[in-house]
Amino acid sequence: MKIVVLGGGISTERQVSLVSAVSVCRALRSLGHKAVFVDMFLGLEDWSGRTEEIFDATDGLCGEVAIDTEAPDLEAVRASRRDQSASRLGKGVLEACQLADCVFLGLHGADGEDGKIQAALDLLGVPYTGSGPLGSAMAADKAVAKRIMSSCGVRTPAWQEFRYTKAEIPALTESLPLPCAVKIVNGGSSIGVALPETRGELRAALEDILRWGDRVVVEEKIVGRELTVPVLGERALSPIEIVPPEGQSFDYVAKYQSGAAAAREICPAPITEEEKVLLSEAALKIHKALGLRVYSRTDFILDAQGRAFCLEVNTLPGMTPASLIPKAAALEGMSYPELCEQIVRLSLAARRV
Repeated sequence: MKIVVLGGGISTERQVSLVSAVSVCRALRSLGHKAVFVDMFLGLEDWSGRTEEIFDATDGLCGEVAIDTEAPDLEAVRASRRDQSASRLGKGVLEACQLADCVFLGLHGADGEDGKIQAALDLLGVPYTGSGPLGSAMAADKAVAKRIMSSCGVRTPAWQEFRYTKAEIPALTESLPLPCAVKIVNGGSSIGVALPETRGELRAALEDILRWGDRVVVEEKIVGRELTVPVLGERALSPIEIVPPEGQSFDYVAKYQSGAAAAREICPAPITEEEKVLLSEAALKIHKALGLRVYSRTDFILDAQGRAFCLEVNTLPGMTPASLIPKAAALEGMSYPELCEQIVRLSLAARRV
C-alpha cells in the first residue's frame, strides 16, 4: 500500500509526534509498504520532485529525530517554514494524502488529536487511521471527556472547569481545594499540567499554565497507582503500571527520557484479576461512549480501596517502539511492525474501504 504517515505539526507534542511517525513509517516500510513520512506543518518544502514520486523516496523521507528534555520551541518551528502564511498545513500535505491508500496519523496534540485533520481527510474522502472527528474532539477536550465519563458510569475525580485571567489568580489561589491537579483542557504529554500541594505551588501553577491557555480543569488529586489500558480493535490489552521516579510525577521528562529521570513501565501490571477486569471494562466503556475507533489508551489512578478513577483518554497515543501500546501488543505476540499494519487494516475495515 501507499501510506502517508503524518507527524510533526505545530503542537506542544511535536517532538513526540516526530518520533512516533518516523518509527511507524520505517516499520511499515519493513513490511514492504510504500510508506512516506510527511510533516503536517512543514510539508514538502524540501521535496523537488513531483508529489506522486514521494512514495519512491529514499528511506521514505525519514530523517533522524529524537525527543528533547524540553517542550519544542514552536516559534522557531514557525520561523523555519518558508511559507509564512497562517495555514497549519504545509506545502503539498493534502495533495500527498490524496495520493495515498491510507494516511497513518502519527500526530499528537492540537490539530492531530482534536478532530481537525480527521475532518479535513473525511471531506477529501481519504481513509486514515484511528477515530473520526467527533470522538477525537470529545476525547481531546478534558472537560467534555469527563462529562462523557460521568454519563456512562466511569468514575473520574471530582472536578471543575473554568477560564481565568492573571488578575484572578490571587482569588483562585485562596479558593481552590488542595491538593489538586490543574490541567489545560486540551494538553498532552503532561505539558500544561501541575500537581500543587500548597497555596504557593498553586499560584505558581496557575501563572505558568497561562502560557498554554486560559481554560483549565481542576480536579481532586487521587493518591494511588498510575495505570493505563490500551484498546485495540474491540478488546482491551494488558493494563500497564507507570511508576514515576522517586518523588516525581509522570511528567514530560519522566515519560520520554531514559535513565534516572525516566518512569518505569511495568507490563503486565502487577494487579489482581479483579482489578484487571475493572480497568479493562472501564477503558472499553469510555472508548465506546466516545465513539472511538480502532485504538485508544485510557489512563487511570487505582486507589488503596481498589477504585479506578479515569483521568483521560488518548485517541492517538504514542507509537514509538518503546511506547505503551506496542509494549502491551508485544505480550500478545505482536511485533511493532505487525501492530502498525494491524492499525492500518483495522482502520480501513472500519471505514469500509
